Amino acid sequence: MTHQIKKMKLDEFPIADFPGKYKKLSIDPWSTEKPTPEMLKDLQFNINLCRDALIAFSASGSASGYGGHTGGAFDTVPEVMIIDAFFRACPDKFVPIFFDEAGHRVITQYMMAAIRGDLPATDLYNYRRGGCNLPGHPELGLTPGIQFSSGRLGHMWPFVNGVAIANPGKAVICLGSDGSQQEGNDDEAARLAVAKNLNVKLLIDDNDITITGHPSDYLPGFDCVKNIQGHGMEANAVDAEDLGKLFVAIRNAVVKDGPSAVVSRRKMSPGIEGIEGTHVGHDVIPAAKAMEYLAKKGYDKAVDAIKQVPKAACPVTSYLGSGDLGSMRSTVGASLVEIIGKLSKEERVKSVMAIDSDLGSSTSLNQLQKAFPEIYYHSGIMERGNFSAAAGFGMTKGKQGIFSTFGAFLEMLISEITMARLNFSNVLCHFSHCGVDDMADNTCHFGINQFYADNGLSDGYETKLYFPCDVNQVKAVLNTIYPMHGLRFLFTTRSKTPAILKENGEPYYGGDYKFVPGKDEVIRTGTKGYIVSFGDCLYRCLDAVEKLKKEGIDVGLVNKPTLNVMDEDSMKTLGKSPFVLVVEPFNTKTGLGIRLGTEFLLRGMTPKYRHIGVHREGEGGLWEHAFTQKYDSDSVASKVKEMLA
Repeated sequence: MTHQIKKMKLDEFPIADFPGKYKKLSIDPWSTEKPTPEMLKDLQFNINLCRDALIAFSASGSASGYGGHTGGAFDTVPEVMIIDAFFRACPDKFVPIFFDEAGHRVITQYMMAAIRGDLPATDLYNYRRGGCNLPGHPELGLTPGIQFSSGRLGHMWPFVNGVAIANPGKAVICLGSDGSQQEGNDDEAARLAVAKNLNVKLLIDDNDITITGHPSDYLPGFDCVKNIQGHGMEANAVDAEDLGKLFVAIRNAVVKDGPSAVVSRRKMSPGIEGIEGTHVGHDVIPAAKAMEYLAKKGYDKAVDAIKQVPKAACPVTSYLGSGDLGSMRSTVGASLVEIIGKLSKEERVKSVMAIDSDLGSSTSLNQLQKAFPEIYYHSGIMERGNFSAAAGFGMTKGKQGIFSTFGAFLEMLISEITMARLNFSNVLCHFSHCGVDDMADNTCHFGINQFYADNGLSDGYETKLYFPCDVNQVKAVLNTIYPMHGLRFLFTTRSKTPAILKENGEPYYGGDYKFVPGKDEVIRTGTKGYIVSFGDCLYRCLDAVEKLKKEGIDVGLVNKPTLNVMDEDSMKTLGKSPFVLVVEPFNTKTGLGIRLGTEFLLRGMTPKYRHIGVHREGEGGLWEHAFTQKYDSDSVASKVKEMLA
């Protein structure tokens, strides 16, 4: 089955003044120490217009179900308007790109692309929709008018340093945030910028809000201004909703030779009733709140447009051999609470510590925070340091470090994982949002290189990778691996997955099922060949297998929940079969597929062999990624028929 791209089609942008009435101001900061009243009036017009437009089209992500992020981009509109006026006046003195190290603020980039005429404004209502090339982070070459790829949070400033080196004599702008400043990359970037007097200008939105709370609460002592100044760089705080003061602060930073930072102090989502100053502003504005906001401003057409936004809907609504949907990532937190709850408080404090990286509400580690605050370390966006803290705690015999973050961020931890292994640390790691399913943030948030975690030598310390397929197996896996020693990496998806069923309709992983590390599991037997899979690919493959069996093609299915251990009994069965097809949600260059084929050859086994996995950059969307990467059930069935032809 091929999915149809359902675009939102509008004859005109529902806020009549956008983008046609946008005032293309030209202000030379070198000759303008303070803005005139007329400049402030025009800048404020642009700010109001663009903030209203951002609310209008970003709410389409809420209405469609594709999600998104409104608050950060809404916050920084004043900075962008000022810099845009500087760019227009002195294009030869700037690299005229709004580099942003908070990629989730991508609607700023889409808005400016529409203002420049690179993108029809009506297309903005397809924000994050699959196949529309407006993903949740900016990606160079995918969207017209996008001038850079942001990558992950807090990775842009070091890159911008290089841009400054490549463009001597020009100022380079980098939009930052208090969240991105928590990443160690930015400290390294600050040191280089100061040492080499690089002409980079940081405009940092300091709203004291991240996903799981207020940095002033969970990281007392962290201060953006003091942190930057500590590296020898000029940094000044300003009330960012006082336009005159903001203009002067940015102007002074721009005309100064060398690196400088303006730290914009404001509440998140200023002026949005019911959202201002709360973490709700970090996410996409709820459609109801957006309509309320727009209605008060008289934008009736914009309200109607939100009501017309089509909902995201996967064309496949049921899968053969599968039962009820459940969240594997949420089950991890619930299972850990159950396991650790068997310890006394004294035993817990002595033997367990858990730490998150501002993603506990997404990885479900916040369930430990609520149940056992005495062992929970609510930390910031500092994956490397947080993982190493868990590893350091787990270095002592009888102690267990627990760490969690998103699957994509595993790539940031390779050196720290090696260090943990060399120190024989006990760490249980939960990486949620693995694979590509439901990943509207697109390519930079794909969790597809999870085998990087198994980077030790053959005689090295125990390292195991686990990717269960449903909530029942998650519980069983955790009950087994929690008391084990070594580095244990547990992978789950962002999306919900259905329960895998036996042929009699009972849950495969229910009842008295016990998980055995290193053992493959035969979900269905077959005489024509076998599919080997895991994670969210398994239920899709089971659907394909059941359909093929109905057509008289007797194909089997094997679940491989322990990814980096070869089950010799299973290898014998698979090696004798006519074909083996690996279907995985990981990178085809680094995943199971390239490994299993090698293992067959080492054993002198030569079944016909192919593998399906993630091989293309994303096109935005949620469920669409499975179709794009060709691991939807119909594509799997077609590949089987091709191999048997």
